[in-house]
Amino acid sequence: TDKRWYITSIEIILQHTPPSVISDLYTDIQKGHLLLDLLEVLSGQHLPREKGFNTFQCRSNIENALTFLKSRSLKLINIHVADIIEGKPSIVLGLIWTIIFHFHIEELARTLACTYNQPSLDYSSAVDSSPKASRSAEKSAKIKERWKISATKALLLWAKEQCSLHGSISVTDFKSSWRSGLPFLAIIHALRPGLVDIEKAKTRTNKENLKEAFRIAELELNIPRLLEPEDVDVMNPDEKSIMTYVAQFLQYSRNVPISEEDLQGKVRDAVSWLAAQGKKLEKLLIDTESETYYKQYKEMISFMEAFNQEKKAFLPVLSSKASVAEQSEDQQQMREEWRKLISQINEWKTKLDQMLPPPLDGIEAWLQEVEHLQAEDLPDLQDPFKAMSLFREIIVIFKGLMDCFDSHLDTLQSFKNEDEKNMPLVLPEKLEEMKRRL
Repeated sequence: TDKRWYITSIEIILQHTPPSVISDLYTDIQKGHLLLDLLEVLSGQHLPREKGFNTFQCRSNIENALTFLKSRSLKLINIHVADIIEGKPSIVLGLIWTIIFHFHIEELARTLACTYNQPSLDYSSAVDSSPKASRSAEKSAKIKERWKISATKALLLWAKEQCSLHGSISVTDFKSSWRSGLPFLAIIHALRPGLVDIEKAKTRTNKENLKEAFRIAELELNIPRLLEPEDVDVMNPDEKSIMTYVAQFLQYSRNVPISEEDLQGKVRDAVSWLAAQGKKLEKLLIDTESETYYKQYKEMISFMEAFNQEKKAFLPVLSSKASVAEQSEDQQQMREEWRKLISQINEWKTKLDQMLPPPLDGIEAWLQEVEHLQAEDLPDLQDPFKAMSLFREIIVIFKGLMDCFDSHLDTLQSFKNEDEKNMPLVLPEKLEEMKRRL
């Protein structure tokens, strides 16, 4: 992992002008200049720095870098100036990953937010809840927060969609899924179809495919060669390195030019489609209002499957990264239609969760509280006493929730899924989803 991170860092930093010369990552970063170079490349901003290399100047440069990161709302837990001056390997690598993930991966994944921050049939992140707050006060916050997904998952979903044109090529993670090299080639094929012969690639070895993918990406797409075949064709490849490399393809896809006329035409088509989806959903809600939970949930599954399939045709415009000031009137209308539709779907899903028959409704509420607690970001507390107090509070809350685990598990496993007429109360898919979350 150290070697991979060393290579990845060098590749990114060498884009700086003048280029930085790295002899030893852990030693060179102690001076602060290397850290500022990395931040300037990734942020596109000019940062203040001391030009010399005495102890005071090196410390000042590192402080400038950490202050800049905090101003960008990055949480630097247990990363201090003294640790970087000492060149502690775990701290240095952790800091570099935090920087690359935020500026390179999270910033890119944010362009996918409108595309992927929508409900699915499973919980992709925790619900915004707190044991201390009242249910009614949190209702709107829950609806808003429930379907936020991580940058990692957004990038993975994007990669899956690029590979979806080739049914036999699938990715489920940023590790062994990429070992064959076929996912890299499938993404290249999705971006530039004439560069790759997928059927021929299926007859080659892993290393041959990886070598070919990295060669084409470097020569044709101008994507730096951050990996070697030997880094990926192993039992347990480094997740962070693969994520960083795949993000370069997303960056390339965002920069592919499209004519203004074509763009506006696609935006208008997206607006029409979103409006039609909204009307379809409204009609569905009215038509199923008096139906059982089972029937309503089944209708939601059908709607979401069709919605997610049709949405693929509009991904390029839905994931546009134009700022509000740069958006045309049609683009702003598209964003508003998207926001309204997702809000409708979220409210529908929340209503269905509240309709679960007892005791499943209580288990669902408990699951959401546990998931929120697990996903909640810890504040960056420099005061160790405050941090310890907070950790103790979280542990007490979590322990209180876990006291119910066995009883909820037994209840879920023994739940008799039928009514007095021997008809199912809940779709098996929902029960399986709840069991997975337990």
